[in-house]
Amino acid sequence: MTQGNKGLFRSGWFMTAFILLLLLTDQLIKIAVKTGMTLHESIEVTSWFKILFIENNGMAFGMEIGSKLLLSAFRIVAVAYIGYYLWQLIKKQETRLGYMICVALVMAGAAGNIFDSLFYGQIFTESTPFTTSHLVPFGEGYAPMLMGRVVDMFYFPLIVTTYPDWLPVWGGDEFVFFSPVFNFADSCVSVGVVAALLFYRRELADLFGENKKDKEEKEEEE
Repeated sequence: MTQGNKGLFRSGWFMTAFILLLLLTDQLIKIAVKTGMTLHESIEVTSWFKILFIENNGMAFGMEIGSKLLLSAFRIVAVAYIGYYLWQLIKKQETRLGYMICVALVMAGAAGNIFDSLFYGQIFTESTPFTTSHLVPFGEGYAPMLMGRVVDMFYFPLIVTTYPDWLPVWGGDEFVFFSPVFNFADSCVSVGVVAALLFYRRELADLFGENKKDKEEKEEEE
């Protein structure tokens, strides 16, 4: 790869296009599911992979934590901070491209779920187990702004079995290995975070001030 190509991939234009592509992919999948399936409808792709349409008010993988309004506000602040951080990385010529892509993945994933909360309640009718949702004029949807529900659809029940009858409390209950239902945006966040933890610990140390702290301690010792 030439120096010119490296500069292109590290540019703000490339990162913006990459984030927009991820956002577009996320929204196209969600809109197709929301307008084409009834709530809780399931399509079996394989025995271990299903498209299962659910909606949630919470964080990634369907978790419910705290107030919906506070959660939406927190997401907006977090995405703004990540965007600022990514811009600072772009301005540093020495930042590794892979780490910048990890940050872009996290930003796009967080922004994708924010879009649901911001606008879905304003532009869609409510999804039910008996009817599919459809677009309506802005403001005539099922919920106020920031109160829309996040669309999830990917379900990977890799192992479905039951606990042994002799097991206390859970004996005879169904056990599903990897039961969360998630969306493309959740996947972006997860891939970005895991890749950063595995391959870019130096950059993470810089982010949390560990490298700076070590340098200061060495300078004091000298």
